[in-house]
Amino acid sequence: MTSMSQERVSLSPLHTLVPLGIFALGVLVAIYGVVSEPARTWPTLLIDGFYVTTLTLAPLFFLVTQRLTNARWSAGIRRVPEALMWGLPIACLLLLAVWAGRQTLYPWARPGAFAHEPAVAGKVTYLAAPWIYVRPVVSMVLWCVFALLFRRASLAQDASPSQALPVHNRLNRYSVYFLIIFAFTLTFNAYDWLISLDPSWFSTMFGVYVFAGTFVQGIAAVTLATVLLRERGYMRGVVGDKQLHDLGKMLFAFSTFWGYIWTCQYLLIWYANIPEEVTHYIPRTGGWWVYLFALNFLMNFVAPFTVLLSAKAKITTRVLKIITVVVLVGHWLDLYLIVAPATRPDPKLGVIELFTAVGWVALFYAIFARQIGRAPIVPVNDPVLRAEMLMEEHAHGHLHAGGSLAHQHAGGERP
Repeated sequence: MTSMSQERVSLSPLHTLVPLGIFALGVLVAIYGVVSEPARTWPTLLIDGFYVTTLTLAPLFFLVTQRLTNARWSAGIRRVPEALMWGLPIACLLLLAVWAGRQTLYPWARPGAFAHEPAVAGKVTYLAAPWIYVRPVVSMVLWCVFALLFRRASLAQDASPSQALPVHNRLNRYSVYFLIIFAFTLTFNAYDWLISLDPSWFSTMFGVYVFAGTFVQGIAAVTLATVLLRERGYMRGVVGDKQLHDLGKMLFAFSTFWGYIWTCQYLLIWYANIPEEVTHYIPRTGGWWVYLFALNFLMNFVAPFTVLLSAKAKITTRVLKIITVVVLVGHWLDLYLIVAPATRPDPKLGVIELFTAVGWVALFYAIFARQIGRAPIVPVNDPVLRAEMLMEEHAHGHLHAGGSLAHQHAGGERP
């Protein structure tokens, strides 16, 4: 590793302007869809809104996990998840906009919806206004506040070497608070936005299932961005095979965790065969849905598990780029299979689904491209990163001294 510098990422304006143009096209398609095919478009906007919200929330959770586990290997890539999470406020607004189509999506939004549904009688209070609206808003405000606190503290550490350790400790405290809030709020939102599409269904594992997909999606996004930046020549001094290998291990581990939760939820419900539970899987494993159901498992578990078993694959940038894209697309498909079968009899993937999904993701690429260059790509005064650099320089010094002694012995000299 080299000494810490003030190097910043410099991307051309096209990295912002082109994605914004794609997003504008996606907005036009969404408006057309809402007017002409609302029953098809509102579920699509829910999928895309929840996808980009978790896509920007997961990097914040990634930062928290690294701090609470005292991870040192990831100190040099901290700016990548920081830039990714900066789109969180806009993502939350896009998701909240889906409320405009709530009567098309949610039975609880229709007058008298539960009058003849005794199975959901106990959920009526939970799904009633104003709580159904308050929970998501409060959750999103808390997420955005913590994202702002993390970013401000991180930049403050760059500006003041004397505050490096106090800021480091402050970020650790923020991590503890956020972890507790994240556990509850993500679970609430998983139910409020997704399960309530079919209030008669329930699963005690669904919150963990959504968490698993969210985290592995975040790891994939951080890995892909890190690899692409490294290929452009950035972070060469702090991101080597060790960091890529650790990112690959995390992606491998949490893809396996997702596959474990997916299997447990499906097999337990299939084996128990309780009417209130199997209603979720019956449409998803019949007709054309079954092919997407199988593809979901292949993309989110089989592909990353098989490819990343190899240690070499975890440090091969081409492999990492391909498998992270597969996982990111696979997570969108996973959300599609949660939402779409509850709102339509057959799958349909056309212009509306494609253009809105690509447009929403393009917006957040533009935000990332703008934010990644607004601070040094490597944290300047991070005490963990500084300690790592000193240890490596010390190790190189010993290696060099050992090499000199060997050379002297080879030449017949005494040390």
